[in-house]
Amino acid sequence: MSQSTPPMEATAPARPAASRAAPARLSRGMACDTAFRIIARRYLDAVIAQHNATCSGDPDALHQTRIALTHLRSAIRFFSPMVDDAERAQVWAELKWLNGQLGMVRDLDVAIERIVAATGDELSVIAELQSWTEKRSESYRLLTRALQSARYRRLIEHTSGWIARGPWSTSRSKEAVRLRAASLAEHAAGQLAEWEKKLLKRSRKLDKLDVEKRHRLRILNKRLTYSIESLEDLFSDKSLAKQKAALKQLRKAQRSLGQLNDDARGRTLAKSLNGTGSVPGVHFLDRRDAKKLLLIASTAYRKLGKAKPFRASDLTRSDEDED
Repeated sequence: MSQSTPPMEATAPARPAASRAAPARLSRGMACDTAFRIIARRYLDAVIAQHNATCSGDPDALHQTRIALTHLRSAIRFFSPMVDDAERAQVWAELKWLNGQLGMVRDLDVAIERIVAATGDELSVIAELQSWTEKRSESYRLLTRALQSARYRRLIEHTSGWIARGPWSTSRSKEAVRLRAASLAEHAAGQLAEWEKKLLKRSRKLDKLDVEKRHRLRILNKRLTYSIESLEDLFSDKSLAKQKAALKQLRKAQRSLGQLNDDARGRTLAKSLNGTGSVPGVHFLDRRDAKKLLLIASTAYRKLGKAKPFRASDLTRSDEDED
């Protein structure tokens, strides 16, 4: 089924000069301020790179933009409180605004693809989906307008400038200086272990969480996953095997929680668009389906807890120790 929107001329914002250099490789002894700039610029550049294709209606480009944006937001979280300066709240609010603009269209893309795949393009369902595709086209027009707006251009320029030389990078307080100079390995070891502990604690009552709390657990899962991916340069061959095993379990849980979230979003969209909360021929998850997905996620979290992948020794050994 076509999901195209009327073509609109799209002009990507100029890439800020500070972010044009090729991404550098991370190292254990690298200072946290340098590491943050490398990681954050990498994903801000990825957002910019998908701009024209997203404006042109490419669903995959939209998805890649959301992934890059989530990576960027995860990096800001990962290096908090180092970057918690007077401008951070504004940067965060604008990135959240952009994510919301992208999110509505992405939710509709996922829901429509799921419905078409489940029904085989049956004519009755195609007719039923007319309101969905119309909503999708309307949402994409609004998204394209947002991506071509002065607000979006200011977001890119301000975020780039903040990453490079925000107040967080020039504060002379002893704590600010200490946080910037701390080694990436030491910070990463503590942050990953803290997020792992929080994730595993929240996952213990997974089967009792409501939709909203389960969604927040999924966000924490994604934040931890993306941070590990961003820090791959830091892991030795030995510890990398542990991180790959951890990522396998995190991604397995993420897929299950993602299916549950897609189902909940699909039900909400169905109710808002046709008033019934259902679509002919489409099977929403029943209790047995949901229970199976929750079991998969719970099992993955138990295996993650046993693996103990985020220990300081995996990150803080010197580069010479690996020779």
